[in-house]
Amino acid sequence: MSRTLAVATLLAVFCTAASSQNSSNTPTLSQETQACLDCHKTVTPGIVADWMSSRHAKTTPAEALRLPALERRVSAVQIPDPLQNVAVGCFECHGLNGTAHTDHFDHFGYGINVVVSPKDCRTCHPTEASQFAGSKKERALDNLERNPVYHSLVATVTGVKEVKNGGLYFSDPTQTTLGKTCYACHGTDVAVVGTRVISTELGDIEVPKLSNWPNQGVGRWNPDGSKGSCTACHPRHTFSIEVARKPYTCSQCHLQPDVPAWDVYIESKHGNIFSAQEREQDWNAVPWTIGEDLRVPTCATCHDALLVNSDGDVIAERSHDFGARLWVRIFGLIYSHPQPKEGATFKIKNKDGLPLPTTFDDVPASEYLIDAATQAQRRATMQKVCTSCHASSWVEGFFAQLDTTNIETDKMVLAATQLLKEAWQKKLADPKNPFDEKLEQKWVEQWLFYANSTRYAAAMVGPDYAAFKNGWWYMTKTVQELQEAVNRK
Repeated sequence: MSRTLAVATLLAVFCTAASSQNSSNTPTLSQETQACLDCHKTVTPGIVADWMSSRHAKTTPAEALRLPALERRVSAVQIPDPLQNVAVGCFECHGLNGTAHTDHFDHFGYGINVVVSPKDCRTCHPTEASQFAGSKKERALDNLERNPVYHSLVATVTGVKEVKNGGLYFSDPTQTTLGKTCYACHGTDVAVVGTRVISTELGDIEVPKLSNWPNQGVGRWNPDGSKGSCTACHPRHTFSIEVARKPYTCSQCHLQPDVPAWDVYIESKHGNIFSAQEREQDWNAVPWTIGEDLRVPTCATCHDALLVNSDGDVIAERSHDFGARLWVRIFGLIYSHPQPKEGATFKIKNKDGLPLPTTFDDVPASEYLIDAATQAQRRATMQKVCTSCHASSWVEGFFAQLDTTNIETDKMVLAATQLLKEAWQKKLADPKNPFDEKLEQKWVEQWLFYANSTRYAAAMVGPDYAAFKNGWWYMTKTVQELQEAVNRK
């Protein structure tokens, strides 16, 4: 039997069962979703098969609301009547809030939106959407586009370079290049720029033409005016909590050399245990019971999952603001610093007037960063997660070691920055664009690659990333090379 025929056969069985109002295992499908499936079982059978395997296909919002509070995967108190007693199908997601969507169009008699946004997901998941809406991830594209310093770094790195008249000419990056590099993770501006005609077996259809599409970046700008993409972590069309909880999902963007979380994790003892025992964990349990459902932490364990102990006592609340448990930002810009108060970091102004959380001399823009009390509260939350498996003395010592690493790496960044400022004074480089010359790029590597790597290694136990893999070896080498370049003239 061919794969297409197999999918079609499975779908036929599924839809026959779904048409029964009294089925105890399979929820009723709406008329609109049934119409979608009748066509898409042959047009896009992979999508249909993914959805059929999803929790959305196997339960209704009304059933989800009847679960005990800690076990619920929806946070809405009330869900619109038309949606309550049918499966969360194609139309239930792609047909929401049509008047807000500029990508809304008539699709064989049904009003459909091309892009499903967090504003649509909010219908059943309002708490999660609200938490995400205040986060750095939701503002990921904003913070590149609206911060001239970050935007200059991105443009300098990704623009085409050509040799003209004996010099190197820098051009602005194309939207395609941005969409395949930095903006693949941060998100693109997806907007309707006209229409196009698609020929199908049922006739021609006119559909919206979208700019910078496809994209599933976490801070994407959507045609309904919202920001973000839930599918960055919960991929279409299974929207699996298992996929979101496993570190492979985070590894799509959090990689060396600048954000080496995945690389450090998989090298660490936690990563080693995860690799050996991945199949022994329960990736779908809600809440997640430490010691029963899982015995090794992943990114989700530490940053966002609802965790309980064996007595059902809450260890950490669920949050879709992935920085909510973080007190310090080890992603140095250019130094480690307290977490920002809000996700829109482009609003920060330091004492030098730059939109950076610290000055070049490591003076924090404290007005825009969380205070000591908030830092202590968040640190205590994270330590509570750690002490679910580790003794308090182990945890306290580990956090103290991270503090020391942050202090020491900041000193190494300061040394490199002082040397760069001296190079600017000697006209060895032009500070107008601090990213486009060789000496400046060495300085960028010091904080964006090497100091970051060392901090992540200290936070997640990846010693080689603190030593020789983009760690202390390269921090030392960089300051020596900068020193030699500055003293050469």
